[in-house]
Amino acid sequence: MDSVFGSRSPRIGEGLHALRSIASPPVTVSIAALPTGSLPAVTIPAIALPTIGLPAATFGAMGIDTTTLVVLVVIAFLAGIGITAIGPGGVFTTVALAGLTALPASTVAGTVHVTFVFTGVLGSAVYFRSGELRGEGRTLTAVLSAASAVGAVGGALVNTSLSGNVFDLLLGGFCVAVGAIIAYRERRELGAAISLDPGTMSGKLTIGVIGFAIGVLGGLLGIGGPVIAVPALVVCGTPMLVALAAAQVQSIVLSGTATATYLAAGAVSPSLALLVGVPQLAGVVVGWRIAHRVPSRRLKAVLAVVLVAIGPLLAL
Repeated sequence: MDSVFGSRSPRIGEGLHALRSIASPPVTVSIAALPTGSLPAVTIPAIALPTIGLPAATFGAMGIDTTTLVVLVVIAFLAGIGITAIGPGGVFTTVALAGLTALPASTVAGTVHVTFVFTGVLGSAVYFRSGELRGEGRTLTAVLSAASAVGAVGGALVNTSLSGNVFDLLLGGFCVAVGAIIAYRERRELGAAISLDPGTMSGKLTIGVIGFAIGVLGGLLGIGGPVIAVPALVVCGTPMLVALAAAQVQSIVLSGTATATYLAAGAVSPSLALLVGVPQLAGVVVGWRIAHRVPSRRLKAVLAVVLVAIGPLLAL
């Protein structure tokens, strides 16, 4: 999956501050002799005019047309809603970049992790405002975040060695698996699989294991913490809104750690991070409001169907 827009492409804003002088060959202007006499030929030196050096890394140069850009923005907005409304959401941004651009697997993962840092910050702020990050949710959030940071480094390092085909297969399989698990549990109306008490040592250990697994998968597949953390915590008996709030903070740590790894490898596209990051932030606020007004079971049912449907397409 070779890309026409690699990780070393210049930022879009750089061209606005760069000026380049181009020397043109001298222009010779001859004035014809007048009837009453003659004038010598006059040579006017060319004036070197500064021209603005526009960056080569425009979206057009990447082979991304206007329609694709619009689709990416819409998907990113909907992904932002999913992040704070039900947890799984950022995966759709990853899917869109993997399927609609020619970016290599590592750059897809690195780019989306940059955006997940900012959605995590905003998501944490809004959930703190509504009270879910106060009280007993603090311990759960702290343990989950610390463990996921360790796992994210390993996942990101493995990702940089993956071929595009393997990345697509893993991403497609993950979507199907998550969708099937959500659909099954909702259909069966299953309760908590285990009792998760962050106030006990065993509860903290379980949260730590979950956080580490979230970090590995997030760093490997380029997905944010909520897509894994929320279903896992809910299965363990954590209230939906508390799970969503904890996942936002955990996403900052996970994606921040993974981003540092990808930046060191030069596997981040700043232009696309900005393109999909801004609409994601708008979606985060909308999703937070939805989570407090719409029964989460309905939203999860729709999400399960979509995940199962797109998984095989990604694996092809």
